[in-house]
Amino acid sequence: MSAPTAIEPTSPTPAAASAEAAIEGRSLGQIAWRRLRRDKVAMGGAIVLILLILVAIFAPLIVGLLGTPPNEPHRTLIDRKFGTMLPVGPYGGMSWDHLMGVEPGNGRDIFSRIVYGSRISLLIAFFATLLSVTIGSAMGIIAGYVGGWVDAFISRLMDVFLAFPLLVFAIALAGVMPDAAFGLKGDTLRIVMLIFIIGFFNWPYIGRIVRGQTLSIREREFVDASVSLGARAPRILVKEILPNLVAPILVYSTLLIPTNILFEAALSYLGVGIQPPTATWGGMLSDASQYTSHLWFMLWPGLAIFITVLAFNLFGDGLRDALDPRAR
Repeated sequence: MSAPTAIEPTSPTPAAASAEAAIEGRSLGQIAWRRLRRDKVAMGGAIVLILLILVAIFAPLIVGLLGTPPNEPHRTLIDRKFGTMLPVGPYGGMSWDHLMGVEPGNGRDIFSRIVYGSRISLLIAFFATLLSVTIGSAMGIIAGYVGGWVDAFISRLMDVFLAFPLLVFAIALAGVMPDAAFGLKGDTLRIVMLIFIIGFFNWPYIGRIVRGQTLSIREREFVDASVSLGARAPRILVKEILPNLVAPILVYSTLLIPTNILFEAALSYLGVGIQPPTATWGGMLSDASQYTSHLWFMLWPGLAIFITVLAFNLFGDGLRDALDPRAR
């Protein structure tokens, strides 16, 4: 009787290998990225935002190649014959040297001021949002997890801040703001104050969202398991609850940034934001409102605000759908 022959292992066929690769597990981040990548509208908004950020970062280089200094007047391009103080030429004096024309009255290059204005608007919006998200997330998590009188106190504090007339306070504070304080002066002082006002008084909006999510997450099994293993409250908040709040915090942040951009533009439009001659989109709209019959001067700053806010909203909506676990 012959000895049994050993069965040699066979290598998997290409079809079997592809099937194994197809069922390989993916992380939540990879799933969200695949969903976001399929959303062409959200990706278009993300591309526009990246371009805006690059424009703000490299503003001096762009203006050096395609424009003139933002505060440099070109009075020779202004028609003074009949007292109109309007630019010479059609469409607000547009030319190869001044791609968007020049401002009436002083002849400053609109393109350069739009580019430099993006730095102020995005800087204030980003840091004000960061301040709001930091305070709101911390207060919301503490209120939702601790509960009791702590939750009641923080909730009533949120109500007080939500009822606060933010615009009136900003106008009043700008009126009494000194030229120098806290070691800062000029535009730097006003930028810091605007970031504080916008960010500090807007935290209850995200605080309520985070509190509601925390109330739901603290009842989950993994939180009970951490408590049963002896984990302390700070570790549970940081290691268990906070990672599950990243998605709603991130989504709300992308929707809060355009709101802050509009608020900064409104303050500059009212004359209580960044003071001239520093270029801001709201300040440019305020200057252009004196020439309502010539819409070219309002078009460019208004279009810059519109495109920026629209891009943030489109990207925020797409990110919300991508991070939604119930989405297909």
